[in-house]
Amino acid sequence: MFVDRVQIEVAAGNGGRGICSFRREKYVPLGGPDGGDGGDGGSVILRAQAGVDSLSPLAHRKQWRAEHGAAGGPANCQGARGADLTLLVPPGTIVSDEATGIVLRDLAEAGAEIVAAKGGAGGWGNHHYKSSINRAPRETTPGVKGECRRLVLELKVIADVGLVGKPNAGKSTLLSRLSRARPEIANYAFTTKTPILGIVAIDRDHSFVLADLPGLIEGAHAGVGLGHEFLRHVERAGILVHVVEPTPMDGTDPLANYRTIREELVLYDPALGNRPEILVVSKAELPDAVAVREALAAETGQPVLAVSAVTGAGLEALVRAVAQELERRGKP
Repeated sequence: MFVDRVQIEVAAGNGGRGICSFRREKYVPLGGPDGGDGGDGGSVILRAQAGVDSLSPLAHRKQWRAEHGAAGGPANCQGARGADLTLLVPPGTIVSDEATGIVLRDLAEAGAEIVAAKGGAGGWGNHHYKSSINRAPRETTPGVKGECRRLVLELKVIADVGLVGKPNAGKSTLLSRLSRARPEIANYAFTTKTPILGIVAIDRDHSFVLADLPGLIEGAHAGVGLGHEFLRHVERAGILVHVVEPTPMDGTDPLANYRTIREELVLYDPALGNRPEILVVSKAELPDAVAVREALAAETGQPVLAVSAVTGAGLEALVRAVAQELERRGKP
């Protein structure tokens, strides 16, 4: 199950208490205090891990707690430190504090991590309080409580290229032809409800990550049709491949559909209006595809590719266009 947003509570371990103890050995007079310090509590760490592609492992449990530190021991023995708890999340996970809404860290790359809750320090044993006027101190301190906070984890899929367009524009079929990804494909709108990633080979040594992003509709920027759930994944895509269906099932105008999606992207985030875009007319085997391609090119002043996932026409040209744009952006 793909999960891209969870709310959890993380609690670090408490520090162990320091103890009161005195050295008592035969033939050792006035042995003095030897109470050990408590161990520090474990911390809760969030780490972005390559290969983890969903927050679903964290969704089934609302509270995650690290281990407490152990109490100190006699003979100045320090208590054992509590073990850290490391939670693995997908690269692209944004960690926010639920109470304040402040973003604590954007774990955009594999290996990035954050101490979400710091373990409490261990308490002092009575040997710390020995002095020339207090030879037998009995003072100790308890361990410090570990931090506890509620977090919101939000995944924004990281992809080199994102497929955008109206529902049923042919994005999922196109992804399945270009990569080994197997998204659900059916003859109705909103077949894709979550982002699907696929690796597309450019040549023997180069490839890019292509994301099939769920279809957008008018009003998506305001949350219509789960718009926010879809649009936040578009933010991470470095290049947008805008797929336009020449003969929409709902009878709408293909050019109007293109304008609608462009408007929704800009209304959600103005920066998306400047994102590199490759225009593609899908289902090139249909009679209307040529006319729609020419009209779209005339309106935008950009080159428009025509592709067919059925016949394979135009797929190599699309991959070449993406590779050239990635090269311009400095991605090997």
